[in-house]
Amino acid sequence: MPVYDCNGCLVGEVCDICITDEGRVKSLIVKSKGFFHKLYSVPMAEVKSFGRQAIVLQKCEQWTKYKETHNEYSMFHYQPIAQRYMISGSGEELGLLEDVYFQEEVGTIIGYELTDGFFSDMLEGKRVIHSAHPPKFGKDAIIVTVKPLRGGDIAYDEVSKLPE
Repeated sequence: MPVYDCNGCLVGEVCDICITDEGRVKSLIVKSKGFFHKLYSVPMAEVKSFGRQAIVLQKCEQWTKYKETHNEYSMFHYQPIAQRYMISGSGEELGLLEDVYFQEEVGTIIGYELTDGFFSDMLEGKRVIHSAHPPKFGKDAIIVTVKPLRGGDIAYDEVSKLPE
C-alpha cells in the first residue's frame, strides 16, 4: 500500500509491520521509492489515516531507518512470524499464520488469518482466529488464547470467508 506524507508526496510503500512482545503493531516498515530501496520505520502515531488505497502521514519529515530490535517481530523481516504455526493455549494446532488484522487507531492485533494449505484454502477458505489477549511468540510456534465468540462446540472463532 502506498504511503504519502502531509504534502501528498509519495514516501514509499508498506512492505511489513513491526509487532511488539505485547502483540501491538508498533510501526510500519516502509520501502522507499527509487532504485535503491531503503527500509524506514514509521511509528503508528505518525499515521494520520488509513485509506482503502493509501496511507497518509501526519508530518513531512525524514523517517528513521528500520533497525532490528530483539523484542520486536515482523511478518517477513527480522524475527519473521509469517508461516509459523499457531497453537491455542490448550494445545490445538490452528494452522499457519498468513496475515494479521489490527485496529489502526491503537495498533492492537484483533485477528490472525490462518492457512491449512493451498487445496484446503481453495475448498474451505482461510480461517480468521480472534484473540483478545497478546500472543506468545516462540521459536517454533505462536501460542494464542482463543475464546469462542459465537458459542457452540468449536474452541475458537472460525470465519470461513475473509471480511471485505
